[in-house]
Amino acid sequence: MLGFIIRPPHQFLSLLLCPGLRIPPLSVLSAQPRPRTMAVSSSSWELPLVAVCQVTSTPDKQQNFKTCAELVREAARLGACLAFLPEAFDFIARDPAETLRLSEPLDGNLLGEYTQLARECGLWLSLGGFHERGQDWEQTQKIYNCHVLLNSKGSVVATYRKTHLCDVEIPGQEPMRESNSTLPGPSLESPVSTPAGKVGLAICYDMRFPELSLALAQAGAEILTYPSAFGSITGPAHWEPVSS
Repeated sequence: MLGFIIRPPHQFLSLLLCPGLRIPPLSVLSAQPRPRTMAVSSSSWELPLVAVCQVTSTPDKQQNFKTCAELVREAARLGACLAFLPEAFDFIARDPAETLRLSEPLDGNLLGEYTQLARECGLWLSLGGFHERGQDWEQTQKIYNCHVLLNSKGSVVATYRKTHLCDVEIPGQEPMRESNSTLPGPSLESPVSTPAGKVGLAICYDMRFPELSLALAQAGAEILTYPSAFGSITGPAHWEPVSS
């Protein structure tokens, strides 16, 4: 899933793409919506179009890529300039040991496939949470939760490593300890100018910490993104308070 916060008066069109869904409705995302007539043809849309791609990741990285690639190609066909993929778009493992085993560096094979996909489709990609083996992997044996932004040429234009790790106690469930396998990122990433507007990068549990969004907004972000892999309990505990 993906959360957007849009600063007024910024606007863009969005479409939701899921496996099996191929004719999505259009909606205007705006901090201050204004009535306007929308043409059906992408060539006559007055606002940039972005695609929000929802997937259910598995431990099978190649199957996940195939699913994501189909949605990205559909987004390109419909005229989107930017497609957003969720946190853990690359995979969700069965246990922490498998998470570490399946992780890759940014210059690994999987991200290479996504850079080629961005070039092929000619649109920007927000890869909302990549399990990254950083340069300190050999020393730490821990990874980073990395939000990667690719431009339409397939170049990495920004990377943000999640700073607030999700270590929480959930009644009736095992504790969540993201820090057992993941290191916090060292810093924020400056907002990036994209065809849809100036995007501020965050991830999931970061939304609990308003100082991050305030810093991005003060740096000029028009769109704040929170790609997430929340569950049935943690999701409502975050999305509902934020959207109210």
